[in-house]
Amino acid sequence: MGILKNLPDAISLGILWGIMCLGVYITFKILDIADLTVDGTFALGGCITATLVVSGVNPILSLIAATLAGMIAGYVTGFLHTKLKIPAILAGILTMLSLYSINLKVLAGKSNLAMPQIGGGNVKTVIDIITNLTGLSNRSATLVFGIIIAVICMVVLYWFFGTEIGSAIRATGNNEDMVRALGVNTDTMKIIGLVISNGLVSLSGAMVAQSQRYGDVGMGTGTIVIGLASIIIGEVILTHARSFKTKLFSVVLGSIIYRVIIAVVLRLGMNPNDLKLLTAIIVALALSLPIIKSKLNMRKKIKINKEINGGEV
Repeated sequence: MGILKNLPDAISLGILWGIMCLGVYITFKILDIADLTVDGTFALGGCITATLVVSGVNPILSLIAATLAGMIAGYVTGFLHTKLKIPAILAGILTMLSLYSINLKVLAGKSNLAMPQIGGGNVKTVIDIITNLTGLSNRSATLVFGIIIAVICMVVLYWFFGTEIGSAIRATGNNEDMVRALGVNTDTMKIIGLVISNGLVSLSGAMVAQSQRYGDVGMGTGTIVIGLASIIIGEVILTHARSFKTKLFSVVLGSIIYRVIIAVVLRLGMNPNDLKLLTAIIVALALSLPIIKSKLNMRKKIKINKEINGGEV
């Protein structure tokens, strides 16, 4: 019963983090780049929205500002990778390291910033606005908030990647040499993909910060692994997903399932300090599934051949 009680919160959090997973999907699956910038841009979004909201800025505008900041970070990574020819992983690491210092400056040297009260009154977040307008509980408002933004993001991404530029980005990830031979500037396509990806990740960080009512410079630690875990879980659940819109949905679904798994294991008594280890194991197992399946299939074929040939292969 206790586990079921925590499910709504896990689902809401899964949707909020699902937007980050959409960003990771763009780089990891579409561009075929493991972009480590996301660990920094997720925290960047949280820190920026916390600072702006506490300063009295409209919480919706703070989300836009966080998204734009994440897009700039993505551009920096893209510039380092495409123009300065720094390997993608190293370019992401360099940007991520830089963002840690930047996030500290955004929070005026503090490691975190809460958003509960200012001047004796409550700080308004988007969730507070939804609660005041609809009369919903904080939990329900968070769910509505997440669903609205997630649906908007998926619809916009589905439309964009169906355009000429979006198709060029997808083609760049599939076969960069061929796309370049067709006269497309693949460096520009990579930069655009990284900009969109990190914008989504930063938006997700801002939404999570408003949901939890605080921003922290360390809130993005392990973001890339969580994103990969969610993507892989979604692929396992919707194995036969072929259309792009179904794949986008599977990413968010995977994020929700991941958060539900975390909520369940915590409820069963798992030490919170072991969550990163659990996530790493989930990703390792999921990534190794294709190899394990192929080996099992090979053994079955060998066994069948032995039976057919009377014990001889």
